[in-house]
Amino acid sequence: MEPLSWGAIFAKAAMQFWPVWAAMLVTFFLSTALKRRLGLYGKLFDSTVGMFGFGIVTFWVFTAVFADQIITHDPLAQLSGMKNALPGMAVKSPAEGGYPFYLFGGDSLARDVFSRMVMGARDVLKIAPAATVFAFMVGVTLGLPAGYFGGKLDTFLSFLANLVLAFPVILLFYLLVTPEIVQTGIPVIFAAILFVFPIVFFTILFNSRFHMNPAKRNLYVGLTLALGLWAYSGLAFNADPVGLFSMDPNLLNVFVSVVFVNSPGVFRIVRGLVMDIKARDYVAAGQTRGESSWYIMLWEILPNARGPLIVDFCLRIGYTTILLGTLGFFGLGVSPESPDWGSTIDDGRKLLAIFPHAAVVPALALMSLVLGLNLLADGLREESLKD
Repeated sequence: MEPLSWGAIFAKAAMQFWPVWAAMLVTFFLSTALKRRLGLYGKLFDSTVGMFGFGIVTFWVFTAVFADQIITHDPLAQLSGMKNALPGMAVKSPAEGGYPFYLFGGDSLARDVFSRMVMGARDVLKIAPAATVFAFMVGVTLGLPAGYFGGKLDTFLSFLANLVLAFPVILLFYLLVTPEIVQTGIPVIFAAILFVFPIVFFTILFNSRFHMNPAKRNLYVGLTLALGLWAYSGLAFNADPVGLFSMDPNLLNVFVSVVFVNSPGVFRIVRGLVMDIKARDYVAAGQTRGESSWYIMLWEILPNARGPLIVDFCLRIGYTTILLGTLGFFGLGVSPESPDWGSTIDDGRKLLAIFPHAAVVPALALMSLVLGLNLLADGLREESLKD
């Protein structure tokens, strides 16, 4: 078969994404119809910039969800005669019922660049948002009391945060995932410390909210401890007896590194917001009613700081995506054969002057996701300022 033209390449690639287009159409239709009931998320659709960002982000989110239906070949499979194949080249010996083209060409190991780009979105979006959530759990849990109580606690926690922030991020990230550091067991120790914060956060959250209702308090706190410790044993120590919660050692190293690097920045933002908000009248009213300090922090101050925190969350996922790409580029990603975008860019850069497609395609994918997250954050910031 003759190679495809560029128009045919993009047309066939667009057709492969049909589940994504359908999911995006439903999402936009429902979100637009119900936007007045959806709070800040609904107001996002009044912002042109925010809608563009939301569209790009949802495209990659649904791509990650439907990756198995979108890919045209196994992203790890090497097909004979397809080494460094140009975009649109026909497969030399296609299997019966197999896709007959490499839409975006082949890499130096004869793997399909299109399929690796699609599956790479799943690898990135499997780590970046979850790691950012854990970083926020750490930053919020420590930032609230530091900003609210001040004093020696604030001084000590701020010193630790500044100590971490004093290191160059990429260098610190690089050190945390090198084999020599991994062999010392430091990532497991960090996991044991950092992964306990979500349990602490939700335990205090429910206890402060339902302390006057022991039945509900005991139910919610008990469920939090049971489920939290179950997940904790599997994620931190790979000791889940059921096997539902587990994390590959390479993934654990990357995950812990992302959480550790991002937590101090979240801490400083939360601390600054709390120091500003705690002087408001409604906080004084809660203190007058005799509410506990944790109730005021979690149920009075934190909800009123959600706007800046949501914006920072979106931006931080973008930063994390870049960091993950950097690790993969240095060969320190999840695994050497992983189709994550950083590793794919590194594989393609060696022949960049001759066959640029293998590196350019994942680079554009990475750039577009980060751009979408930044536009989404700008839209959320714009709408949150109107509240």
